[in-house]
Amino acid sequence: MRKVVFQNGGVFSSDDHASIGIGSLIIFIAMIVSAGVAASVVFQTMDSMQQQALQTSQETIKDISTGISLTHVSGYVSNNSITQLCFFVKTTAGSDAIDLSQIRLQLSDTESMPILLYDNTSFSSTVLSGLFQTLNMSNLTNAEFGVIVIRDLDSSCSSSYPVINDNDMVGLLVNTTSCFNGISSRTSVSGKIVPEQGMSAVFGFTTPSAYTDTIIDLT
Repeated sequence: MRKVVFQNGGVFSSDDHASIGIGSLIIFIAMIVSAGVAASVVFQTMDSMQQQALQTSQETIKDISTGISLTHVSGYVSNNSITQLCFFVKTTAGSDAIDLSQIRLQLSDTESMPILLYDNTSFSSTVLSGLFQTLNMSNLTNAEFGVIVIRDLDSSCSSSYPVINDNDMVGLLVNTTSCFNGISSRTSVSGKIVPEQGMSAVFGFTTPSAYTDTIIDLT
């Protein structure tokens, strides 16, 4: 825009197009910079969310596909009371390997519920003198379980590295005298075997009204 100014009898002209153009350019550049910064933040946020979603999906798949399976439970009877329990466990189909040293065995007789951890001094790679005579059960307290290997084709399970995978089976031995002072007849027992990651094995049974055998199947 051109404007004419009269001053002291003289005529002057001025043009402010240039000043308006520079101001508009500065605003335009600022908008581009702001848009670039905003786009960068959006892309970083999207990348972070994508990584979190991928990690969550991988953990979810692992939780679903990994797990421990309980096949059956046997008990040893002495003086008309169950003094030992053996939980026969294996991995679920298609599961990743499971570290028994990270397992938590929860057991309840409706009056108390001890949580047992693996005792690496109570381990046997074979059944030597019978299922309930192989380990020295007196060494197990009310906070520990022992391990007897029933089947281990690839020799993956040892006392220092008790890991089971496909086709392996072990027995988790519990001293119920230490846990409950023995389990009498008509007693409801429940609990679960919780691995470090994946699905737990839940169990529950009621002991018989009378014990007629030394070794009994409970599930």
